[in-house]
Amino acid sequence: MQPLCHDHERSALLQFKQSLYIYENNCYTNPYTYPKVRSWKLEGENSTADCCSWDGIKCNEDTGHVIRLDLSSSCLYNSINSASTLFYLVHLEWLSLADNNFIFSEIPATIMNLSRLSHLNLSHSGFAGQIPPELLELSNLLSLDLSNNEIFTVPGNEEHYLELQVPSLQNLVEKLTNLKVLDLDRVHISSPIPHILTNLKSLTYLSLEKCQLQGEFPTKIFQLPNLLVLNLRSNSDLTGYLSEFESSPLTFLDIGWCNFSGAVPSSLGNLTKLVHLDISSNNFLGELPVSIGNLGSLKELVLEGCNFSGQISSALGNLTQLTYLVLSRSYNKFSGQNPSSLSWIARHTKLMLLDISNLNLVGEIPFWLTNLTQLTYLNIGHNQLTGPIPSWLMSMNQLSFLYLQSNQLTRNIPSEIWNLTQLQELHLASNSLVGPIPSTIFELKNLVYLNLEFNNLSGTVELDMFVSQLESLQTLVLSSNKLSVLSNTIANANFHKLMRIKLRSCNLTEFPNFLHDQDQLLVLDLSSNRISGQIPSQFLNATDYSLAYLNLSHNFLIGFDKYPAVLPSLLVTLDLRSNKLQGLLPVPHEAIGHYLVSNNQLIGEISPLICNLNHLYALDVSNNNLGGVLPQCLGNFSYDLSILALQSNRFHGGIPQTFMSGTNLRMIDLSHNKLGGMIPRSLVNCTNLEFLHLGNNQISDIFPSWLGTLPELKVLVLKSNRFHGVIREPETNFEFPKLQIIDLSHNMF
Repeated sequence: MQPLCHDHERSALLQFKQSLYIYENNCYTNPYTYPKVRSWKLEGENSTADCCSWDGIKCNEDTGHVIRLDLSSSCLYNSINSASTLFYLVHLEWLSLADNNFIFSEIPATIMNLSRLSHLNLSHSGFAGQIPPELLELSNLLSLDLSNNEIFTVPGNEEHYLELQVPSLQNLVEKLTNLKVLDLDRVHISSPIPHILTNLKSLTYLSLEKCQLQGEFPTKIFQLPNLLVLNLRSNSDLTGYLSEFESSPLTFLDIGWCNFSGAVPSSLGNLTKLVHLDISSNNFLGELPVSIGNLGSLKELVLEGCNFSGQISSALGNLTQLTYLVLSRSYNKFSGQNPSSLSWIARHTKLMLLDISNLNLVGEIPFWLTNLTQLTYLNIGHNQLTGPIPSWLMSMNQLSFLYLQSNQLTRNIPSEIWNLTQLQELHLASNSLVGPIPSTIFELKNLVYLNLEFNNLSGTVELDMFVSQLESLQTLVLSSNKLSVLSNTIANANFHKLMRIKLRSCNLTEFPNFLHDQDQLLVLDLSSNRISGQIPSQFLNATDYSLAYLNLSHNFLIGFDKYPAVLPSLLVTLDLRSNKLQGLLPVPHEAIGHYLVSNNQLIGEISPLICNLNHLYALDVSNNNLGGVLPQCLGNFSYDLSILALQSNRFHGGIPQTFMSGTNLRMIDLSHNKLGGMIPRSLVNCTNLEFLHLGNNQISDIFPSWLGTLPELKVLVLKSNRFHGVIREPETNFEFPKLQIIDLSHNMF
């Protein structure tokens, strides 16, 4: 009979449970996610004192000590520290805390107490900070997974992540010599891959995706005798080349979005056990070797952005086990090709995903696609395909994702589209489609994403129908057609929540009523319509916790219905250009990145509160009636600031003197104001500046030859000021190396 668990271990488990919360909002989303610690109790119904029978716990059958603790996907929430009673369980051999939220806790140093651990999984759990050197004392580890703890938070997009720098990756490899599985995806390593890693002969799984790796990849790692999985994806500073391959057990190889170069060796065909191969977006030269046709086990092949020369090899037709094929942007000398040259794809009857976008294909959508009866994802966008959307395509009712955007497709959207009952995403933007949106589109009850922008669609559309009938819809884009979109046509309708709405140039004359309840919106674009009156604070308040992009430009709006205006706190882009806005300039919250209010009738001064917008990329308040003195912070309040457009107002006084070192400013336009004084010499720090327009002011200075040190300056306009003195040939180090336009007219030179 198996002994009961030990009292001190039971007590440690219960105290550990009490130190955590259960985050109900993320629980019960699938059968694998539930709070395992709910069964940890001593009293009440269905309770037991034997912790060995509690969920997620396994004990040694002889000693009764807890040797396995699996709390993965247990909805746990709170910080964890070195005092946690978890680290009293010194007999643990297997520990998983994956898929919880420990809110940026550092991995406690007392983890070294668990010296018997052979398996440790802390992935997807919100750990952050430097990985402690004490973890490297767990010399019995066979499997270590610290992956995917990188988290972005808003406002400001603060980033929290694990680091492996002191100790380093080399230190880890030197200490943990028994490792078979090492997964450090999204851990910030920021160093080369140590050559000593080739000594881990037992390694079967190595994943270092998005680790900011540097230097050259040691090719001998490809030769590790037991390596099954190698993932180096998204390390853009990692160079290297593909070595000659002999017989290898590799089943998964992903070096996508790195910086490998050279030729792809024909010996790649020796990796006959490969199931997944992704070499996308590197710098390979030459052609893809014909030997790739030898990879008979291959199920997933991604060649996106490889820019191979020659033709797409028909040898790919031999890979009859493929379920996933991505050829997008894979060939750089491949243009005007008829899709019939890819008819070998029709032999891949097991394909579920096919991406042949961006290949300059010409002609009509190929009929051979009908052979692919298992296909659920089809992307043939960004080609030069012509003709109508064929009716036979509407019979491929297994499709869930259909992308035909950026072609030259004509005629109507087929009314038979209702047959695509599984469709979740439909992207038909940037074609030449005409006629009305068929009413049968409202039969697509699974549709999540619909994008029809930049066509010639016409007729009248009842906007409320999309929000009431398509119950799964999250993204609706109807912009830039010839549609007349009617809103507020259905009274007391049950409108569901959307995340993205784009209705640019849809002949709207009022704000749709359903916006009042859209508290999950991320993107709203109602630009270039005929909406007049005031911006209702009701829908802005409703979206206060989510709205990131708001574009109401090119309408007839006169202001906000409440003052001061309450703008969404997470707003990153605010575009109110070309309206009739009156009153004072509203100041958004600190998360703002693009603040665009030009061509209005705003008055008053720029508030000093603008100095708090330290993530601002573009500030455009031009063509208003603003005045006063410019805040001194304008030159240095945001490191990200690239565009500063204040022209055609009534600002006076001097130009702010402080432009921070290393600034990202590319365009400064202060023209058509009443600014005086001298040009601030700190502009010399704006080494990325391309455009400087100070014309039509009252600046009194000599010719600023020192601006010639700016390496990117292309346009310099100083006209209609009070510049004086002699214009001399620039000195050697003041050469204006990229200047294309200079206007010094109407001064006193």
